[in-house]
This record gives sequence, C-alpha cells and structure tokens, in this order.
Amino acid sequence: MRAPFATVAMLLFTSAAASADPLTCNLSDYRPAAGLTATVANDALTVTWDGDSGQQVRLRMTVMSGVPTIAELAVRPQRGDWKAVATGVTPDYRVVSGVRRVTEQQLQPLRGLKVELTKELIDSIKWDAFWDAPLNTEPLENTRMGAIPPPKGLLDQPALPRKPEEIKRATATYAARGCDVKTNGAGLEVSFDGVQLGLLNGRLQYSIYRGTNLIEQEVIAKTDVDSVAYKYEGGLKGLRIDASSRVAWRDVSKIWQDYRFGGAPNTDIVPLRAQNRLVVAGGAGGSLGAFPPPHNFFSSREVSFNQGYVYYRKDGASSYSFGVRQPEAESNPEDMGRGAEDTRQNFALRSARPGTWQRMPVYLYVSATPADGAARGALTFTRDDRFKPLPGYQVMATHFHSALVGRLRRQGGSLDVRLNDFDVVKAAGVNIFAPIDGSGIGFGLPREDRLKTLADYYEVAKRHSDKNFLIMPNEEGAPGGIGRQNELLVSKP
Repeated sequence: MRAPFATVAMLLFTSAAASADPLTCNLSDYRPAAGLTATVANDALTVTWDGDSGQQVRLRMTVMSGVPTIAELAVRPQRGDWKAVATGVTPDYRVVSGVRRVTEQQLQPLRGLKVELTKELIDSIKWDAFWDAPLNTEPLENTRMGAIPPPKGLLDQPALPRKPEEIKRATATYAARGCDVKTNGAGLEVSFDGVQLGLLNGRLQYSIYRGTNLIEQEVIAKTDVDSVAYKYEGGLKGLRIDASSRVAWRDVSKIWQDYRFGGAPNTDIVPLRAQNRLVVAGGAGGSLGAFPPPHNFFSSREVSFNQGYVYYRKDGASSYSFGVRQPEAESNPEDMGRGAEDTRQNFALRSARPGTWQRMPVYLYVSATPADGAARGALTFTRDDRFKPLPGYQVMATHFHSALVGRLRRQGGSLDVRLNDFDVVKAAGVNIFAPIDGSGIGFGLPREDRLKTLADYYEVAKRHSDKNFLIMPNEEGAPGGIGRQNELLVSKP
C-alpha cells in the first residue's frame, strides 16, 4: 500500500507546483545545519527538519496567485514513510478593529492631582486603558468604567457614544512576490511580504523549530492610523474533507468531542470552548493541532471564563478551515451578580500603536498519530497547562474576583457547596488560592452586612481548604483610606 500512497502524494504536489507562481527566495541569511535544511526548486521552497521523538517534518511552500500556500505538510515517524497531513492549504486571517479611547478611570486621579490634561498626555495614556470596549456601541451609563467625552479643549479626542462605522472588519489579502529564508538560532524563519489585513499591512511568517514538530504561523503587520484597537482570528483553510476527516477537541469537562463534517456548510466560524485552547484536525495521514500563545493572546478583561478560543468552519462539501480566535465581548456562563459592566463595558482588545509591529500567531503541531497524540505533543509546551512546582515552595495564585460568599448565598446559602473555582485552580497546580473578595462589596452584597460576610468568607476558606490546598481569604481595597487598588494578605481572621 505504500507505493500508491506515495504516488498520490507526489501527484498532488506536482499538480500544485505546476500552476504555482514563479518563486524567488532570498537565502542570504540562511545557514544550512544538521537536522534543518531549506532548498528551492521547481518554484517551491522545501524545509525539512528533525522533529521530536525521532520524527522528521517536511514543509513545502509555493505561491498561488500571490497567496502563500502550504503545498504539503508531511511527517515521517521513526522507521516509517512520509505521511501528508495537509496539502494545498492557505493561511486564514481576519481582523476586527475599533477606536481606542482614554477612560475616566485614568483621568480621575490626574484631575485630583491638578495635572493639565493635554492632548499629548491623553494620547500617551489611552493605550493603557483597562475599562475600554471599542466594539461596544451601546450607550454607557457608568462613565467611571467607560470611555468619556473629550476634556475641554481636546476636540480631537474621540467622544462617546461609539459609532458602528468605527468598527472595521477585514479578511487578509496577499500579494507575495517571493520569500525570505533566515536562520534564527537553531530555528528557521520563512516570510512572505504583501499582506494587507484591514488597517494593518506587513508580512506572513512561518517559524520552524528544530527538535520539535511545532510550526508558528503569524501575520506581522503595522498601521499608521492612530487609536486602533483590534482582535484577530488565524488558522488554515482548504483542508480536505474525506471519509477520515474530523476536528477534535476536549470540552471543558476534559471529554473528547469531534465533528466529522456530516452537516451543512457553515456561514461563520464555529467557536469551541475547548480545554487547553486546542483544536486538532485529523485524517488518514495524521493530525494537526492549532492553539494560540498561552499568555499574550489575551487582552485586558475583568473576568476569565472560557470564551471559545479555537474554531472550525465547514466551507463546503470538500474543504474546511480551523484555527484560533479572540472573542468580541464577554459572555458569562454564570451570573456573578455584578451587573452589565462585565458583559458590555470592559473588553479592551489589543492596542496597535502607530508604527509598531503587531504579531498575530497561531501555533501548529503536526503528528503522524491521531488527535490525542497531537494534543499530547502540543501540551508539552505548556506542561499540560500546569504551573511548574519549585522544590521547597508552594504555588500561589492571587487577585481573583471570585465572589465566593455572594454566589453561595444565591445557590441556597450553604457554605458547604463546592464551587468549581477550587477544582480549576487545583488542576493548574496551584496550592494556595487567594481570592480578594473581602466583604463582597461590589458583588451584590450590602455594606451593612460586612462583618457577617467576612465571617462567612473565612468559614468558606476553612471548610474547603485541605492538606494540600489552602484558600487564603484576602481583600482588595479594604476600608481605611488606603485606596482601591491594593491587596491585603490576611494572616488570620
């Protein structure tokens, strides 16, 4: 059976290369190395490298009508034959942008200090806004947390309400004229110019890491437009549908789920609330995982529920797409009793200061194994999303707005109900969980009940702490004039 498979794979590649644009690659910064080589022939760039666990990976790139195209992504297991995991796929990027504004929260302390609010000052601090929501065009009633009209004399500063026409949506277009291949340490960077992504323009880059099956695909772009805040979606499209095709992911209960493309085509992407921010595309040749960076992918938010950071999309009867996504607004699966501020007023997005390079990566992990094997390989880069313990130390995580007492009271009042917060942080390797609820002020509980609320807060901590898990009942912005943005580590009730 090996010869027919190899013949089909070669025919697919030959057909793609035959209609490809002429490809010129600049190799002046490329240095051949053992276990990582790049060659250009027949209008295709081929990069081959040693992966993990004795495997080899091969990436063949062409340009089709200006679009950088993965003609073939293949993996060869130890003592095995090459398996084509993806052929003829292209990058899939979309961006949504709005207007970045300074917020009243930033300006209040400056007014108190009698600082002159010049345009230069406003322009310098607006990029650090926390209580901003550039994609929310609903009227804001709470101006302390929302963006504000311009101070007197600053007529150039955008005012509220936000307008629908401020929001711009775009899909990436490509006009690649060639590629650049550059050695970077033990890795390799392959970049294609001519990317336009809404208000941003720049290049598409693939980073190869010798010794792993990991590939980083990213758009690196900048804008000269002021006050741009944005979010992106990125992945691959053109993945082929056949009898073995599927996408798989673990849900928030860590149970494997899959979709095998038996339904009608999708109009939009299908967001997945996947464990570990990971989705895997699989077929007869192997599997390919997609996941975002574990940290800088996320912009400022007040609450941290799983919003669905990966997606798939059935584009037709013969092809599909998959990748990573950033949502446009908070969507709480649990009512924390904090009002509309969490769902409408605080979703700040990423800041694109004029002239700065913005990086929009999606990580791809290729494997000759089914979906669970690709998932295991991808999760080695985040230690299965667990903190690394240090000998002689405990792992502490703090500053959580958990509203423990208020939520328990709304569920019937028993302090013995186990909230899922405890299981989530323990699963991440945390030994000391330190919420900052204090008396619960701001979580729907009246101030006059402060002492009773504190007593319940401490009691919850006592009942749900364990020999290997401590709940430390801390407090943010305690009474006494210290100020709001502080954190008191309470040694004892």
